[in-house]
Amino acid sequence: MKILVTGAAGFIGFHTCLRLVDQGHEVYGIDNINDYYDPKLKFDRLNELGFSPVATKIFNTEVQSCKFNSLRFSRIDIVDHEIIDNLFKQEQFEIVCNLAAQAGVRYSIENPKSYIDSNISGFINILEGC
Repeated sequence: MKILVTGAAGFIGFHTCLRLVDQGHEVYGIDNINDYYDPKLKFDRLNELGFSPVATKIFNTEVQSCKFNSLRFSRIDIVDHEIIDNLFKQEQFEIVCNLAAQAGVRYSIENPKSYIDSNISGFINILEGC
């Protein structure tokens, strides 16, 4: 199956990508790699998945894993409706695992726009793509 995993550089997304690839699925991971917590952790996870640290820093550029033939990644923000729309049209995913989110209750109170953009607007973009 062809599966999209959003939030692929997060802890759960990283492990989800690994498990799905191990099960023989074609996986396309996306993440905006924001700085809510140390981005180095996210880049380290992507490196462990076989993605070049330099390539994963560029937005909207697809990179192929050097460890897994069935794994690709793009640094994409799910808030970008046009990019998400084009990705869904191009890839025709069979399954979507949406793990992208702006976490943290305290953060949502301090930065409501960022929280709403990611967790509401971004989620709507994913739903529309589905």
